[in-house]
Amino acid sequence: VQERRKFGPLGWNIPYEYNQGDYNASTQYVMNMLDALDLKKGISWGAAQYMIGEIQYGGRVTDDYDKRLLNTYARLWFNEGIFKNTFMFYKGYGLPVFKTVKDYMDYIEALPLVDTPEIFGLHINADITYQSNTAKACLDTVLSIQPKESAAGSGETRESVVSKQAAEMLAKLPPNYLPHEVKERLKKMGSIAPMNIFLKQEIDRMQKVITMVRNTLQDLQLAIEGTIIMSENLRDALDCIYDAKVPKQWGKISWESTTIGFWYTDLLERDAQFRTWIFDGRPNVFWMTGFFNPQGFITAMRQEVTRAHKGWALDGVVVFNEVTKMSKDEVTAPPPEGVYIHGLYLDGAGWDRRNAKLCDATPKVLFTMLPVIHIYAINSKDPQDLKLYMCPVYKKPRRTDLTYITALLLKTVQSPDYWILRGVALLCDTK
Repeated sequence: VQERRKFGPLGWNIPYEYNQGDYNASTQYVMNMLDALDLKKGISWGAAQYMIGEIQYGGRVTDDYDKRLLNTYARLWFNEGIFKNTFMFYKGYGLPVFKTVKDYMDYIEALPLVDTPEIFGLHINADITYQSNTAKACLDTVLSIQPKESAAGSGETRESVVSKQAAEMLAKLPPNYLPHEVKERLKKMGSIAPMNIFLKQEIDRMQKVITMVRNTLQDLQLAIEGTIIMSENLRDALDCIYDAKVPKQWGKISWESTTIGFWYTDLLERDAQFRTWIFDGRPNVFWMTGFFNPQGFITAMRQEVTRAHKGWALDGVVVFNEVTKMSKDEVTAPPPEGVYIHGLYLDGAGWDRRNAKLCDATPKVLFTMLPVIHIYAINSKDPQDLKLYMCPVYKKPRRTDLTYITALLLKTVQSPDYWILRGVALLCDTK
């Protein structure tokens, strides 16, 4: 449980501080349960699973998907199967039965010093993720302690480098959205339609970002020339642009990104999607990564489907999905109902395109792009199919409640528990 932390979001969405007290409380509970055991009734595995998964260890857990993972461990490792001679946590990691303490100590000493991620149910690729994160943290620390003064040598100064970059970025920056043009286009498309209301909100937020970027870059150029005073925000922007990071002011009103290059590319691509939608009509397939509020997009789609069916209530309508075999370039028309989306990546697993099912990830391939997904809504209160894996969708690799969007159902040959231990999720962006 504790060792999964080093794998970041693949291990636990939130790194919990489990300690010896949790272990002692769980051990004491198991001992008390065995002391009071009625041999005729046998062990109450359900009670043991609940106490450990929901209370002893689960009491610290605040994330729903972390709770699901913990309960899966409790279900797989606290059942009648552990008394079989063939039981193993992983090959080479069984439950030894010896007569002396020395034999147990020798067995423990013989275990490998470095555990493979597969012991915890993770894919071998999780080790690459861990090592990449460690290296990135080390390099970020080195970068943060570098001197920030201007260079005294014959090379270009920080200010001149940033000034050139600011000029390049300003040249590529999209023009402002004109309110009367947007209003007119929305009127023609149907201004009270749920999807068009959503589009209006997204364009308003994009305009704020474009205005902020334009003002900052123009002021930064003037401050470097000495025309205006270099404020704290402009100093931060200068340092961040030089270090290829996103300025704090921009990050507050936009989206997370590892470098300013990726962030600026996202800005241009997001803007292109909104301009196409507002001026050329609704696209056949949507790039869900390009929305500020993807949850609002899903809700607007639900409202649209609900209004199209007389007698349906929004509360009774649930989101359903189907992974197609098409790429985004093969989509020639919108679906009869719902929406097509693209741009989602599988983290922790691979995708069998022929059979449209989850499969193990290819070694050294950390992310797999999924084909176009058809998301629609159905009026049903039936429980979900237990053979499908409920896969959470997040905006970024950092999996928290703030980046969570929704859950999609994916077909699988293995039990869903297999993919829960793998930490499989869908990401809108891998950066």
